[in-house]
Amino acid sequence: MRLPYEYAIIQAVPRIERGELINVGVLLYSQRLDFLAARTHLHEERLRCLDPQADVPAVAAALASWEVTCTGAGAAAAMKQGERFRWLAAPRSTILRAGPVHMGLAVDPEAELDRLLDLLVR
Repeated sequence: MRLPYEYAIIQAVPRIERGELINVGVLLYSQRLDFLAARTHLHEERLRCLDPQADVPAVAAALASWEVTCTGAGAAAAMKQGERFRWLAAPRSTILRAGPVHMGLAVDPEAELDRLLDLLVR
């Protein structure tokens, strides 16, 4: 049976004043399936097209922290899955942000997350 989930595309905006961005990951949450995870893929050449001076290692480290936060490690340890998703998906003016939240239906959220990463990021 397919159950609802929410997802947001993780975007890198290396120069916030220009508003240009690339998709670098997907955040997926399903309350009914007890699932929260992020998959990321940083395409260095695309990032450097937007900002040749971008600190790629720093962006990669910050992006990895999204995946860790989904597991409940670190500062997110006391948060429930839904709280972590809302915190990560909240609007922000930083180099990494989540786009609008969308809905979908899936049987296997892990497979759906991989499908969305291939479709929207790679």
